[in-house]
Amino acid sequence: MPSVNEVNNYYNKSLSIVKKSAEIHLTDESWEFYKIMIDGFSKKKETLTKAVDWDFVTEFDKKVEDNLIQQLLREFPEHKIIAEESQSGAELTSDPTWIIDPIDGTTNFMHGYPQSCISVALTINKELVIGIVYNPIMNQMFTAKKGQGAFLNGQPIRASKTEDLSKSLLALELSHGRHPSRHNQMMKSFDACVSVAHGVRTVGSSALTLCYVAMGGLDAYYANYLNSWDIAAGVLILREAGGTVISTNGDKFDLMTARVLAAGTNVLAQNLAKLLKDF
Repeated sequence: MPSVNEVNNYYNKSLSIVKKSAEIHLTDESWEFYKIMIDGFSKKKETLTKAVDWDFVTEFDKKVEDNLIQQLLREFPEHKIIAEESQSGAELTSDPTWIIDPIDGTTNFMHGYPQSCISVALTINKELVIGIVYNPIMNQMFTAKKGQGAFLNGQPIRASKTEDLSKSLLALELSHGRHPSRHNQMMKSFDACVSVAHGVRTVGSSALTLCYVAMGGLDAYYANYLNSWDIAAGVLILREAGGTVISTNGDKFDLMTARVLAAGTNVLAQNLAKLLKDF
């Protein structure tokens, strides 16, 4: 594993890059860093669908991702990249690898709903060592380094200690419910959670939802059909905040499979896994 100094160096440089990639601006001379997301947030977006008709990409996704990749490879030319829009087919190896989602919550971003973010994580030897989730619209910067805690805008955060499902505020991701083969299963999961929890929320950004569990605003989060870039940074932030992440079937979490059941406590995670399995 890398030394603490190495991780801190990677962290400081990547944090600066993330901030700059949200701040691309136009000067009299040339394109430089200004607020891509904030600039684009209030504008009409040019959008394309991906493989399915609820999965979108905007020109701002591409701008942010290109910017992140260019800067990260300039600083760390020997590192690998897994990125949503351009390098999603890459495999995770033991090499230092940046996992990037340029705008997580693109549908929210398209509609002017302020729950979207840039998500950047670093793995070394296939272990998460850095996580950065930045929502410039709400001025929320979540950060974590392995073994060094989790933070929101520089202040420490901790996951909740809730163990009882009946006292929990849960989050689900329901966008894939439009898929005919997934609809019934997702609606059953929603019904199961509504039947026992204080409440159920859908944020529309996996990265931010994991961060909200990390800060104790949500007690648990359940989502299938994700990708590594949706959750990599948020998973580390939650773990460093004292939370736990398992697979949705209750087994050990696998980043590249990306079936996520995240909670402030392992007891709540296992209780939720059992509820949804039984239901």
